[in-house]
Amino acid sequence: MGKFIVRATNTGFKFDLKAGNGEVIATSEVYASLASCKKGVASVIRNAPVAGIENQTVEGFAAVKHPKFEIYQDKAGEFRFRLKATNGQIVVVSEGYTALAGCENGIASVKKNAADAEIVDKTAE
Repeated sequence: MGKFIVRATNTGFKFDLKAGNGEVIATSEVYASLASCKKGVASVIRNAPVAGIENQTVEGFAAVKHPKFEIYQDKAGEFRFRLKATNGQIVVVSEGYTALAGCENGIASVKKNAADAEIVDKTAE
């Protein structure tokens, strides 16, 4: 079962979604408040299971409505994904993957783990 780990940073609050094996599969932006960060977690829980996938690495790719996972390549040529909520805001991003299949597996893991993930608040630590 996955876990959302909510924690404080030097400049605010952020969360990571970890798979059952403890690997980080998606990371949020830094939020100014804990309440906003928790709304971000709720957005992932709500949007990830129903989000479509838009593979922007394919020429002439078909646009998908929000919410959606966007697959893209970074400057280093690695595959990454970002989850955009119904309002078009980026909620989480992935690490870089050397292969498209790894990136697609990451999306599948987010879809599977987000819906019933435990929320662990580490902001008091």
